[in-house]
Amino acid sequence: MPKRHRIQFPPADVRELCQDEVYFYLLDGDSKEKIRLHDYERIFDVPGLYEQVVYERLKCQSPTTVVDVLRSSVAQCQQGINELRVLDLGAGNGVVGEELKKQGVSRLVGVDIIPEAQAATERDRPGVYDAFYVMDFCSLNDDDRDELKLWSFDCLISVAALGFGDIPALAFLEAFNMVGKDGFVAFNVKETFLDRSDDSGFSQLVRELIFSEYLDLHHLERYRHRFSIEGNPLYYFALGGKKIADVPHSFMDSVDLSE
Repeated sequence: MPKRHRIQFPPADVRELCQDEVYFYLLDGDSKEKIRLHDYERIFDVPGLYEQVVYERLKCQSPTTVVDVLRSSVAQCQQGINELRVLDLGAGNGVVGEELKKQGVSRLVGVDIIPEAQAATERDRPGVYDAFYVMDFCSLNDDDRDELKLWSFDCLISVAALGFGDIPALAFLEAFNMVGKDGFVAFNVKETFLDRSDDSGFSQLVRELIFSEYLDLHHLERYRHRFSIEGNPLYYFALGGKKIADVPHSFMDSVDLSE
């Protein structure tokens, strides 16, 4: 059982920050360390800290929600989630993998860009993944692709890691194209990413996928992702569907994939 940590959120008068700029303080004796909520390298180094801040204090429910959306999408095709060979993109410290493991998926592979995520998963959730790779999906080489293709993925899941610079659009498309035709895709995005007033690369990508010949959308659900540190609900969309075809390079050239 990880030790309990003393956590302090900043005072209300300095809380008007963008979602990816939010921070908290970790208190230890007389020391007070400021940690950004998206500073995963530091947070994952401290056993139980991510769970205590994000899931206990801020009541994040995205892992269970997106896995439920995936299960709904699979059920609509009269298939079982236990048959899937899943790529978990932005796996972090394995919280989503743990939810998928409960569903008895056939194969489960985690991928994250930072080694701290792999170390935290092996420390806190050993055995959840059949394999865990530390890779940058924006700069995969042929050996990386060949290694991943050996798993014959028929499902991609990515939870709470898209659109804030954590996983750029290009990385998501690389992962999307690793899933076989008629495979399943489930992910979530901040609700503004479906608003046409948002012209970021990732927002364009998500809207294009929904209204394209590449993804057959089965499930779209607006839900409370978590609370802000001020106590306000932050809403996301969870999406699930069936892949129709790979996204060609011509499509990639039409979207700014750097965001």
